[in-house]
Amino acid sequence: MPLEIITLPCLSDNYAFLIRNPASGETALVDAPEAGAIKAALSARGWGLDWILLTHHHWDHVDGVAELQETYGAKVAGAAADAHRLPPLDLAVEDGGQFALLGEQVQVMDVSGHTVGHIAFYLPGSNAVFTADSLMALGCGRLFEGSPQQMWASLSRLAALPPHTMVYSGHEYTQSNGAFAVTADPGNPALQARIRDIAAARTAGVATVPSLLQLELDTNPFLRAGDSAVRAHLGMEAAEDAEVFAEIRKRKDNF
Repeated sequence: MPLEIITLPCLSDNYAFLIRNPASGETALVDAPEAGAIKAALSARGWGLDWILLTHHHWDHVDGVAELQETYGAKVAGAAADAHRLPPLDLAVEDGGQFALLGEQVQVMDVSGHTVGHIAFYLPGSNAVFTADSLMALGCGRLFEGSPQQMWASLSRLAALPPHTMVYSGHEYTQSNGAFAVTADPGNPALQARIRDIAAARTAGVATVPSLLQLELDTNPFLRAGDSAVRAHLGMEAAEDAEVFAEIRKRKDNF
C-alpha cells in the first residue's frame, strides 16, 4: 500500500508534510514550522506522530518540534552536520545515508546552498523528494550561507532524480517565483502555461506544492542554466553553468 502524503499549510506561507503508512498507522512529519496547525491536522484525522524529519535549522522549519515531541513523543531526524543548531536529534543522518521510515527506505541528500547542512529526503518508493528551501516550485532558496557553486551542485543532484518524482518544497512562493522566472526565460511556452495554471490554482485556494520534477526541469530557470535559450537571453552563451545560475540567482535577489 503506498504512503499517503499530505501538504499542510503553516504560518503565512510555509508547508509541512505529513507522511502516513495506512497499513501500520505510523506517521511522520517533514519540518515543523509551528505546532498548532500540525496538531490540528493530526487531531482531525485521529493520528499520532512517530517521526519528525528536519531539513535545516531555520526557525520556520523547526519551531514546532518541542511542543510536538511533548504531545506525541515523536523522534527527530536531521543532518549530523547541522546537529549543533537543530533541536536534539534521535537520528543524525549524513549525505548518501539511508534509513527505514514507515516501511520505506529514505535516501539522504546534502543540498547545501540556502544553508550549509541543508538536506533533502528522497523516498524512491513513493516517488517523492522533500526539498524544503533548496529546489522550490519555480525557484530555489536564497543563498544565506552557501555559494552559487554549492547550490548549483545541489540542484543538479536533485535534477538527476527520475523526472516523475514529486517535489515537496517548503513554501508557497510559486506565483511570485513565476513573475521572476518569465524575465529569465521569456520565450518558454511551457513556463507561460504554468504561470496561467498557477494563477488559476491560487485563485481557487489550491496549493502549488508539490510539483512534478519534469515540470521543474521544463520551467524552473534555476534548473535551466544549461539551456541555450536562457543563456542567449542572459548574454552568457560561453559561461559555465554555475556562472549562469549565479547570474539568475543574483537577478532574483534584486527582482
